[in-house]
Formats: sequence, C-alpha cells, structure tokens
Amino acid sequence: MLSVVIVAWNEEKNLPRVVASVKDLADEIVVVVDKVSLDKTAEVAKKLGCKVYFHEHMGIVEPMRSFAISKAKYEWILLLDADEEVSEGLAQKIKETIVSSSVDFVRIPRKNLIFGKWIKSDHWWPDYVYRLFKKDALTWDNAIHSVPFTRGVRIDLPAEEKYCLIHHNYTSIFEYVDKINRYTDHQKDVVLAKGYRFVMSDLITKPIDEFIGQYFARHGYRDGIHGLALSLLQAFSELVLYLKLWQDGGFLSENIKPDSIGKMADVKMVEYRWWEYQAKIDEVNIFRKLWYKLARKLGI
Repeated sequence: MLSVVIVAWNEEKNLPRVVASVKDLADEIVVVVDKVSLDKTAEVAKKLGCKVYFHEHMGIVEPMRSFAISKAKYEWILLLDADEEVSEGLAQKIKETIVSSSVDFVRIPRKNLIFGKWIKSDHWWPDYVYRLFKKDALTWDNAIHSVPFTRGVRIDLPAEEKYCLIHHNYTSIFEYVDKINRYTDHQKDVVLAKGYRFVMSDLITKPIDEFIGQYFARHGYRDGIHGLALSLLQAFSELVLYLKLWQDGGFLSENIKPDSIGKMADVKMVEYRWWEYQAKIDEVNIFRKLWYKLARKLGI
C-alpha cells in the first residue's frame, strides 16, 4: 500500500493538480503545511481529503520532508512537492513497481517546465530524483538540496517522458530571484561550515565558472534563450552567494586595480572560447566534427 506525502508552502493553487494526479494511486495522502503559509493551503488540502499536519518554517523543504514521512502510515512512500504532477505513465509504473519485493527505492526522471518551456539541458533533464521508496530505505538529511542516504536495491526508471514526474517549476523571474535569495542564505552556511574564507577573486571567477558550466558543459545553449537566461540566473546565484559571504565577513575593504579584474576576465575568456569551440563541434555533422577537431590540432 502507498502513502503519498506532499510538502506545501502557499500552494493552494497547485495542490488540486498534484492531488488529482495521485488520487487513484494513493491509499492515503499526507500534506505537511509550512506554518507561515499565508493562503488557504491547509483548507484546500482538507477539502481534497488529505491528512493535514503543520511544520515550523525552515526556509527549505528538506526538514519538512523528514517530518512528513514520519506521518505516513504505509510501507511505500511517494514523496512529492506541491508544484509537481504524476504523469499517467508514471502512475502505472509505480503500481507495477510497488508489488515487487526485490526493489527498495526508485529514482524517477523529472520533467522541468520553466518559463513555459520543457528544459532539456543536462542540468534539468532527466533530473533524477529519489521519490518512490520503502519507508526504511531512505534517510533524508536536513541540508539544502541534499541527496538521501539509501539502503537496499535501487532501480532507475527509463529517462522517457512517459515515465516522468512533471515539475511545474519557475513561472516568473521574480520567483527565481526570490528563491535565489532564500537558498543562498542556507548555502553560505554550508560553505562557511567547510572552513571557507572570502577571497575577492571569487566574485569574478565563481559566477563565470557557473555560467560556463551551465551554458556549455551542461548544454544549456541547446535550450535557446531559455538556456541562456537560466545560465545567467545560475551565475547570478553564485554572485549573490559570494557577496553574502563577503557580507558575513563584515564587508572588509580591499583595494582593487582594474587591470587585476581584466587579467581574471582574460583567463576566463580563454576557457569560454574553448567551450564555445566544443559547442560548435557538437552542433555539426560527423564529417564536419572531424574537420574541426583536425583543424584545432593543426592550429588552423
């Protein structure tokens, strides 16, 4: 039997959709509501027939998940966020999986819809998440974006749309920037706990590294302007994080010469050009790929 567990914070608009997607699948639906929710999340959940509990505001979802799981009655847990939705194909696959005694937990591919588009770059697809598991198979850490500790036999569902968990992710720039502000507060504590000390150059190199990683290494450029926008927002998130680390150190003053910034930028530009070339090779047919690789070796 299956307990569907949902955590929610100001989610009165999203709850009906996620509950409807699992109503024929769940033997119970548990909704844990953040106590600082300002809308009618709890009332909507009760009207939909869910069991409702409340949790202190933590700013991140991980502590709420552990609490929510503890309230579930059945052996199998399907853990969801309120802005997610179980596709029909996934629902059928879940039914088939939970009757197998040889499986303890399942990683599910997640389809992220951001700014009205399915984002398919490597950072966002297949975006495997640990959401279906036996109650004693996973232990969740309270750290932001943490991967759970696992026990037992794992399977990964195929990275196909029909088996995906649909994530109605960011719908506005405001929402993205608001989450950046909240998440970086927690991220800086993690960085500081590892012994980090602020270095001015991080304000330049860290955001550029993040942009290059998102846009090139993870193929964000394949998503057009959406990929560019998300890569820039991720880079901005890094900038905010390291500015907050500077802030925590007391806004220490430091003289900076413009040419030192230029030197750092020049180094990063070399990296940018290298990745730009890789993208060009990646986008052409096999014969032109061979030519580009040969030309690069010959210095043409």
